[in-house]
Amino acid sequence: MEYQLLFAEVLYKELKDELDLEKIFKLIEKPKHSEMGDFAFPCFELAKIFRKAPNQIALELAEQLEMPPLFEKVQAVSGYVNVFLAQEEVSASVVADVIQSKAHYGKQDHGNGEVITIDFSSPNIAKPFSMGHLRSTVIGHSLARISEKNGFEVVRINHLGDWGTQFGKLIAAYKLWGDEEKIRENPIKELLTLYVKFHDEAEHDESLIDEGRLWFKRLEDGDQEARDLWEWFRDESLKKFNSIYELLGVSFDSTQGEAFYNDKMERVVQLLEKKQLLKESDGALVVETVEGMPPCLIKKKDGTTLYATRDLAAALYRHETYGSERSLYVVGNEQTLHFKQLFDVLEKMGYEWSRGLKHVPFGMMLKDGRKMSTRKGKVVLLEEVLKEAVSLARQNIADKNPSLAEKEQVAYQVGTGAVIFHDLKNHRLNDVEFSLDTMLKFEGETGPYVQYTHARASSILRKGSYHENVDQLSFSDVQSWPVVKSLMDFPDAVKRAFEGNDPSQVAKYVLDLAKTFNQYYGNVRILDAVEGRQTKLSLVHAVQVVLKEGLHLLGVEAPEEM
Repeated sequence: MEYQLLFAEVLYKELKDELDLEKIFKLIEKPKHSEMGDFAFPCFELAKIFRKAPNQIALELAEQLEMPPLFEKVQAVSGYVNVFLAQEEVSASVVADVIQSKAHYGKQDHGNGEVITIDFSSPNIAKPFSMGHLRSTVIGHSLARISEKNGFEVVRINHLGDWGTQFGKLIAAYKLWGDEEKIRENPIKELLTLYVKFHDEAEHDESLIDEGRLWFKRLEDGDQEARDLWEWFRDESLKKFNSIYELLGVSFDSTQGEAFYNDKMERVVQLLEKKQLLKESDGALVVETVEGMPPCLIKKKDGTTLYATRDLAAALYRHETYGSERSLYVVGNEQTLHFKQLFDVLEKMGYEWSRGLKHVPFGMMLKDGRKMSTRKGKVVLLEEVLKEAVSLARQNIADKNPSLAEKEQVAYQVGTGAVIFHDLKNHRLNDVEFSLDTMLKFEGETGPYVQYTHARASSILRKGSYHENVDQLSFSDVQSWPVVKSLMDFPDAVKRAFEGNDPSQVAKYVLDLAKTFNQYYGNVRILDAVEGRQTKLSLVHAVQVVLKEGLHLLGVEAPEEM
């Protein structure tokens, strides 16, 4: 990254009358083949400005450039100015930087301490935590870490689905058929059973629907019994959710769900009235949005508020409480219209900070090409998937390395890491096909492959009795250069991941680094080396550091042994 900027600055001295520094930096390419150099600047855009052929411009530029010492050679080829880095000096500098920086390597300062709120996961209380919730949870968790790496202060928010008519139905079902002891033993399963039974029975007895409405009205009015039952269902659900979050290594700064905003919505309605944005439509209150979008419904005909009202209240509360100028909402594709309306209404209300709000959509989790969904109470439970993944990892360890220390911990790290990595290696907008067998393979584009590469690097360092020392690194071999170049790319991957809200940039990066390192390991005798042994071990250590930090940004552990 810094060498690309250095090259851009050198070019800028010659081209400042034609192009600005940022434009030059963006035009610089990384050639696919090493014989074409480490960076290349295309001169085609300058052809119109100078009214010369790109080849001629490249030749003249190559002669004029005064390259700093860390650049070894400049050449003009087919309309490009290609530059070659001084491999020995740059290698020593990069490896020393990684080792001395450790987990701070690749850290950016774009955020400059600015607060960013990230709304993710958001399961519904009293319903199972299914595979459908995995994507929002792991994408949001990774984006939080990536944002911190880019210099932001992050507030992690789990906006729980803990309000609505379904709670009236659930309370009614509990009063009719509930068993307190059973719910305490297995809350989510029992509450779901009650919820499903309520809907089955309501098909034959319509009075149950009225009973559900009555209990929700009592809950809204603050009835003590309804409130106590609702809080109990919420608390029991949270305990179960937290055990899953613990498995995934996910935590939150706020778990204030929809119910928290009940007493904050009237203010939103008043603000909209004051700003003369509310209009009546068939007895309901709406805000007209930009052309091409339906109006945003604020209050129903019967006076009840909706998701939009609640989310407007939440946006105001978060901005006022945390001072955030940016907010990410990691919610599925199907909510795209809702967020467009939400952001448009906030902008119409005159809040400039609304421009910093962003919906981060994602595709579906598929099983055999079909969407995973709740059908008559049957769901694919995330907890069961994670436990099965850990069990398969445990079996792999028993087959391949039965004498491994900390077997249980490693099985957990590999099993959960495989599930998380399988999701995040895909661009978030793509649908993801679920397959435990594919996830847990130790070769190919999988989490265990990257984890195993980290464990291999750790093993080499132990066997080589490595002691950290970066004073006399000497890279005279050609095999190490691809690994060094890959290490250099890490800060750029971190930046791209943040700018695109795209953890797959980091996942693809660690896969590439692991592959490049394994090729190096296959061609170089590291532990048998007498000359340059310390340098080779230092390179291995640098790879270990970056693989661990890359996996950390994805929410995946990096075992020392596997």
